[in-house]
Amino acid sequence: MAIEGPLRELGIHDVFQLLDLSRKTGMLRVSSELREDEGLVCFDGGRVVQATIRSKTLPMEMVLLQAGRITESDLERARAKRQNGRAGREIVHLLVDVGAITHRELERQLRLQLESVVFELMSWREGFFSFEERTRGEMPGETLITVSTESLLMEGARRIDEWSRIADIVPNVAVIPELAPIDTARDGAMLDLLPHEWQVLTMIDGERDLRDIAAVLARDEFEIAKIAYGLATTGIITMHSPKRATPEPDRSGIETRLAAARAHTAAGRHAEALDELKRAVQEDPLTARAHLDLAFAAARTGDFASARSAWEHFLRLTPRDPAAALVHRALDALTEMERVLEVHAHG
Repeated sequence: MAIEGPLRELGIHDVFQLLDLSRKTGMLRVSSELREDEGLVCFDGGRVVQATIRSKTLPMEMVLLQAGRITESDLERARAKRQNGRAGREIVHLLVDVGAITHRELERQLRLQLESVVFELMSWREGFFSFEERTRGEMPGETLITVSTESLLMEGARRIDEWSRIADIVPNVAVIPELAPIDTARDGAMLDLLPHEWQVLTMIDGERDLRDIAAVLARDEFEIAKIAYGLATTGIITMHSPKRATPEPDRSGIETRLAAARAHTAAGRHAEALDELKRAVQEDPLTARAHLDLAFAAARTGDFASARSAWEHFLRLTPRDPAAALVHRALDALTEMERVLEVHAHG
């Protein structure tokens, strides 16, 4: 059964509650023309198992890397392990296997990422939603965690209430904190701050916004906003809006890499094509075409684990792309081949 409509008629909180109470399994898509953005939330029996926003889509291993929870060498070790007989395992699981991160910390980071997406979607007041029922086997990617929708709704309501109280000073996480001018009356006085407040204060450089600080500290954006509010109300910091928007990726450079990769593929130089496409994805992880081409290039070189990851990422970015049907066929074929290889290995 399809459920859809404008958010002005049925709010996102009501949609979540409906899917929770009816124990639905499937995908909820929320789009906003005003934001030029789209969110995707997957439900399993009414519980949330995945959540992504197109403008902030990054593989979990890259989130961990940016947050400082793993290093580049950790990531390389995990990738090497996947290429050496662990093709069916997600990179994040292999990071646990190589000791780069604990399973408990991984689950905590996955939940933080999921909650961040859900709570942002809950702040949308305009747009359009649609829910499509699916079986578990039809859901994109692997279910790594499940979160109670009721707990998300309760926390979302609490956050909306608290945001209304701090919005006059901290309207959103895009504002930039900076140290306030020294007050001569307080100069030399000891600041009585808690450890987590000191941690945030040391990250303030007048350039990072609150979202950046939360990412570096691997902390929840809302909690960072509350700490910033406390620091601002006591006169320790001031807040200002960013002077300019974040520059767009160099589209000409990315298109050049895609064209070079196509030329390499046509000439049978698949390893070279794969290298170009990896660089394109690093430069702009939101270019769906780069993930699509990377997946096929990886498959041609025999790196089926990377191919699966890139195909699934492409579907998360643009599930309605005309190439989606071909990608589903490729994933089905890859799954069947993995089964055959497994049977042969244990034959």
